[in-house]
Amino acid sequence: MRARFRYAEHLAPGRAGRAARDLWFTAPPRMADLPVPSGSMPFEVEAQGHTVRGLVWGDPEARPVYLVHGWGGRGTQFGAMVPALLDAGHRVVMFDAPAHGDSDHGPAGPGRTNGVELAKALDAVFCRFGPAEAVVAHSMGTIATYLALRFGWLGADRLVFIAPMVEAESLFDQFQKALGFGPRVRAAFDRAVDEFVGVPLLDFDARVQARHVDPLPTLVITDRGDRQTSYADVVDFAESVGAPLVTTEGLGHRKILRDPAVVDRVVDFVGTQARLGRSA
Repeated sequence: MRARFRYAEHLAPGRAGRAARDLWFTAPPRMADLPVPSGSMPFEVEAQGHTVRGLVWGDPEARPVYLVHGWGGRGTQFGAMVPALLDAGHRVVMFDAPAHGDSDHGPAGPGRTNGVELAKALDAVFCRFGPAEAVVAHSMGTIATYLALRFGWLGADRLVFIAPMVEAESLFDQFQKALGFGPRVRAAFDRAVDEFVGVPLLDFDARVQARHVDPLPTLVITDRGDRQTSYADVVDFAESVGAPLVTTEGLGHRKILRDPAVVDRVVDFVGTQARLGRSA
């Protein structure tokens, strides 16, 4: 594959750029379902003409907390947080992004998706269940949450970002290095990504998107050894949005979602802020 991309640098950079884009946006194999607490009700909503599926727990009169997974994940990754959020009096809503978990693919077609499709799925779920007490997002769910806040109907009182994906450009740089293509294919790739996603590459950055929405109380949690998210980028992101940063050790990118201490910090932030808001 590296040889093909090297030759294409001179012979067909446009075609190679589109091929690289298709590789990048190919959804990973669907993660196996994970156990969640009993008592949930399944639901379906339509997002961009396709079905998004999820689960909801709790009192319909309570304001929901939305749980938003990232690339290659699924809603049930948040199973460890559900009991504590319910005990704190919240309704809990989780869902699977297009081409993930139990949801159908979106407009990008079978086996492909992107962060904008995730944002529009979140917005459709929000329209079903209403204003959020909080959104708790993992990885790419961070940028998708900001896109839904900026361009959709989503509204929330507070935000929690765990192992947040801050920006995409450095990931594309790694992708280019792995495939071995040069600047002409990279330029074609960048154009193809912009056309496919509908958001300019340089704007696919949580710091950029955060500047376009009203400031909200925000908590950021990440692991120092997370190999999928740059720790320095997360530190910079937390500073840019004025959020406290909680750093863990040895949990990586996914185990962090079920760590008891992390769950306690999330619920304390969401629950304490909610009580203060209702008593004000």
